[in-house]
This record gives sequence, structure tokens and C-alpha cells, in this order.
Amino acid sequence: MLAYLDPIHIHSFIQAALKEDVGPGDYTTLATVNQDAQGKAQLLVKDEGVLAGVEMALHIFEEVDPTLQVQTFMTDGASIQHGQIVLEVQGNAQSILKAERLVLNCMQRMSGIATYTKRMVNLLEGTRSQLLDTRKTTPNFRIAEKWACKIGGAVNHRFALYDMILIKDNHVDYAGGIKAALEKALNYNQSHQLGLAIEIEVRNESELDEVLEIGGVQRIMLDNFSPDRLRDAIRKINGRFITEASGGITESTLRAYGETGVDYISMGALTHQIKSLDLSLKAKKA
Repeated sequence: MLAYLDPIHIHSFIQAALKEDVGPGDYTTLATVNQDAQGKAQLLVKDEGVLAGVEMALHIFEEVDPTLQVQTFMTDGASIQHGQIVLEVQGNAQSILKAERLVLNCMQRMSGIATYTKRMVNLLEGTRSQLLDTRKTTPNFRIAEKWACKIGGAVNHRFALYDMILIKDNHVDYAGGIKAALEKALNYNQSHQLGLAIEIEVRNESELDEVLEIGGVQRIMLDNFSPDRLRDAIRKINGRFITEASGGITESTLRAYGETGVDYISMGALTHQIKSLDLSLKAKKA
């Protein structure tokens, strides 16, 4: 299991989301539905794409009420079409209503991300390049969004600021240049015994030459390089370091970048330019 999907992290996410949504109480449900009322509901597909968030939904139902019984008919990563039933939940009606919106909000957005990610991954088919997500995520929703990217076939980049050293342009400028930034990072990583992978962003061929001279990194991010410049840079790196392309790469240009031979391509659009899929949770009448 991915480190950020540790049950403790998922529990914390769900508790925070429920606190935001339910607060002191779901007064509409408390006012209209008897405390001991039982019910069934089905999660219905009203769209087409890639399903994501089934496992998240199971965690949510369990967190809200462990007595709820959930039967799943589809799994994360499945292709979905309008009219299909993803799952059925049965038990206390108040608990089902309490969980409803959080389940739908997570699954709709996660499915939208997985759908778009899968489409981008398919564009790279036949190349050696792998698609990366980024930290351009919704605050406090990163677990779900990174999870969805993974379901869609992308590779997760760093989850947060603490799990690798990624020296970007602003770090370079504040540090006083490539050489200063890289030397400081290498010393910090060693003196604090962090053992973190180090990646550095370069904006041009001159900065690339500096990094190649100093070394010590695991990955070089080539930012806003055209496919032709990227191909030349990869030839110069000659397999010494893992390579990553980033910066303004779109659906229409992705394939061209993949054909350069770059190891990874990062796209912030996977999480910040997507449309949620339409799903609904409907009470099943006896």
C-alpha cells in the first residue's frame, strides 16, 4: 500500500471531512428520519469513464457506521457506463444519509481524475515515458486525488514537501544559483541523515550543464523545454540521471514529449483541470 494510504491517514481525512459536512448534526435527517429506521441505497452511474473511489467509499461507510453492510459490484479502475450499479449499502437510514454526500463527492471527483488520467496514459502508449501527477491538488483532498491518479494509471510523484528534496526555480534563485542550491541540499540531506531522493529543476541548457558537472541528484526536471530541446538534453544526460519533463504540457503535446525518450512527464492538469463524473446514491424502495 502507498504510504499516504495508511489507514491512519484515511481515518484522519474522513473525520475532518465529516466534521466539515455534519458539524454538530445532520438536522434534516434527525428531524425527518426515525433513529431506528432501516434502509437500502444504490450508488448509480450517470456518466461514462473510469471508476475510482470504491475503496474510499468503503472506508467512509465503515467510519460513519460499522454496522452498515455494503455490497460492491464494481471495483476501482473499471470502465463504467450510464445505468450501472456500483454498490448497494444497507442499514441504519440516518447513517446512510450522513455518509451520502461525502461518498459521492469523493467518488465523483476521483472518477473524473481517473478518467482523464487514463486518457493521458493511453496517449503515451508505446513510449517509455510514464505520467506523473503533481502537488497541484485541492487542499485537504490530496489523498483522494493522488489515489485517483494512481487508479488511472499514472505514477505518483512526491506526496508532499517532506518526502523528497525537489529544488525548483524559486529555490535556485533564493539560494543564489544552481551550484549553491544543490550543494546546500546535498549537505542538508547528509547532515540530517534524511536519505531523501534529490531532484532539481533546470530552465535551460546552461543550468543543465551545471547540474551535470556537480552531480549528486537522482532526477533532473527539464522545465518548459520544447520536444526538440528536450531530446537534445536527454542525449546530453546520456542515462546518468532519471529525466522528467514539465511545464505547459497539454493533451495535444503530450505524445510529442513522450516520443523524446524522457522517463517521466508531469502534468498538473490531471488534478486541476478535470470534470467530475456524475454519480448518485438513491434510496432503494422495498
